[in-house]
Amino acid sequence: MSKSKGNVVYPDMLVKRYGLDATRYFLLREFTFGQDAIFSPEGFVERYNFDLCNDLGNLLNRTIGMINKYFEGTIPKYNGYKTNFDESLEKETVGYVKKAEEYMENYHINNALEEIWKVISKTNKYIDETMPWALAKEDKKDELASVMYHLVENLRKVAIMLKPIIAKTSNEILTQLGINDDKLISWEKIDKYDLLTGDDKVVQKGTPLFMRLEKEAEIEYIREQMKV
Repeated sequence: MSKSKGNVVYPDMLVKRYGLDATRYFLLREFTFGQDAIFSPEGFVERYNFDLCNDLGNLLNRTIGMINKYFEGTIPKYNGYKTNFDESLEKETVGYVKKAEEYMENYHINNALEEIWKVISKTNKYIDETMPWALAKEDKKDELASVMYHLVENLRKVAIMLKPIIAKTSNEILTQLGINDDKLISWEKIDKYDLLTGDDKVVQKGTPLFMRLEKEAEIEYIREQMKV
């Protein structure tokens, strides 16, 4: 993409069709501050579908769905390490958060987003490792409560880290989780794992953060908007 060739894409077109947060996410994830970067319709659609829809959006939807199913919508209290995977999740997450903070302070936003997505990936993996559906079937209430709590806590951390980058999405995550206390959404409290009291309730039915795009159609649409 270059001005001499004339094959440019205007950010306002992307914002109008895909939203401000999706556009900001792609640009800040792909572009290193002060350097050139590559834009492609394929890359944009893939980031939208895989990162925003699959990784982040599905994590929130699954978490809300399971809390409604197993705990009538109420987020359980923190009860320490109840599964074999809880301690690992906490320690790795705090490490990723620290690295993300360091990158943010040095304006390496793309690297910070990479660390944030490591938290998201680790949390999705945690669901597969703990198998909450099996815990529910076996009536292991303490372990199941621990899993639900840790899922919410990691989403809280993700929302806090994403707020300077994609604020609307961050606010939506917190709203759907029923977290509105200012003390719970400040960066100063991001490394804590025992702040939720057991009084918070998630929404009855989660709303998708991002709707999955039809890949080929959207790639073609973006190409048509680029001046060639």
